[in-house]
Amino acid sequence: MGRKWGAFVAVGLVAVLFGCSGGEEPQADPGSALVRPEPTEPGPFIEECGSLTDQEVAEAFGMPPFTTVTRNSVGCVWEVGGVAGPSVTYSWYRGSPIGRERAGSELIGRPAADIEIGGHTGFIASASDYLCEIGIAFGGDFVHWSIMYGDSRPAHDPCQVGRALAEKTVERVQ
Repeated sequence: MGRKWGAFVAVGLVAVLFGCSGGEEPQADPGSALVRPEPTEPGPFIEECGSLTDQEVAEAFGMPPFTTVTRNSVGCVWEVGGVAGPSVTYSWYRGSPIGRERAGSELIGRPAADIEIGGHTGFIASASDYLCEIGIAFGGDFVHWSIMYGDSRPAHDPCQVGRALAEKTVERVQ
């Protein structure tokens, strides 16, 4: 009985492996194929923190001194009073489409408008008078500045701050 059972299982496995479709190749679902992004030209080299000093960011932001400054290989965060407090964030996206960031802003209720700084296009998006973000494209890369005053009374218009910081970054690009 063991041999008959083993033969039955073997025949079943062969049927599963080769299918019962009469020898035709299964057709791939076109929607299931991976979409590979087109290679893009790399953007220029940008110094740490968008080529700005902590002092320059603090002066543009106009709030009490930053209590925390975080730096890593892709960006910087300047905070007043911790994570929930007012902040400035800079990020550098290498080989990433700026349109995805713009779409994300719009998806969460911050309509984006076109912007141009120093010959580079991008977007600006804001929420009331407490948050503004600016993305500027450099070939296949982009930089992103986000200014958030949160519940604090803004010292300056967040979009004016963001634009001033983005302008300095663009001016200093190598």
